Amino acid sequence: MRFGIIFANTGPLAEGPVAAGCMQAAEAAGFESAWTVEHVLVPAGYESTYPYGRSGKMPGGDRIVFPDPLIWLAYVAAATERLVLGTGILILPQRNPGVVAKEIATLDRLSGGRLRLGVGSGWLEEEFDALGVPFAGRGRRLDASIKAIRALWTGEEVTLDDGYQRWEKVISLPTPTNGTVPIVIGGHTEVAARRAGRLGDGFFPGKGSPSELAHLFGIVRETAEEAGRDPDAIELTAGAPIGGDDPVGAVEELASIGVSRVVVPPLAFDVDSAKDAYGRFGEDVIARCTSL
Repeated sequence: MRFGIIFANTGPLAEGPVAAGCMQAAEAAGFESAWTVEHVLVPAGYESTYPYGRSGKMPGGDRIVFPDPLIWLAYVAAATERLVLGTGILILPQRNPGVVAKEIATLDRLSGGRLRLGVGSGWLEEEFDALGVPFAGRGRRLDASIKAIRALWTGEEVTLDDGYQRWEKVISLPTPTNGTVPIVIGGHTEVAARRAGRLGDGFFPGKGSPSELAHLFGIVRETAEEAGRDPDAIELTAGAPIGGDDPVGAVEELASIGVSRVVVPPLAFDVDSAKDAYGRFGEDVIARCTSL
């Protein structure tokens, strides 16, 4: 089992020295990855329902600090050696896929192939409106963007007219270190699970009990088989509770349904306490789950 940190770029971790020190401590303790979240704009007083909290609103209100995920990851890449750097997620329908392909390939090259591109369709309709991007049809735009990005990562001439982009013999260089960057599909719905089965290298539901996750993972596998893909090649990531009486048992339950990476929220928000917090987790949980 591998362990990652989600919401890695929020709160005090938006500051460079804190981000570097905490992620160095996490890496030393055995964490495999760090995953950023994003919103380009948060319209004050938004009415869309935040799907990952009971209140229907993002923790921290509409003034929460969201550093750009790719710039933050570039900073952390320079401060670490092995840590896998993931977006969890990038709201891809809001972005130009040609620009994203260039940014991700560049950062992957600079970091020695450590990038994972987690993408999702987004939920904050007012943000789409503010950016001038249609909220309706964002799923189709997401699918098209994934295909366009992968085409550009070949380094070959790309001619494309998919209803969103119109390219004639365009080339994007550099290409990723290993020829491509794994694309992880985010989302907690059956639609997202089917997308992961068709197009994803991984699936990262934002929430769900083990039974709910098992249902979604079954959809991923079934859809992959229908698409002629190997379902076992799709990496499954999920969150695990860290404040319960038996965190190791919670990880074992997720492993039993096919999860190979567990993510937890940041364990520290200052450098002084990070070494102890991550070190304890490494000893109490990571070391006991290495065989899963």
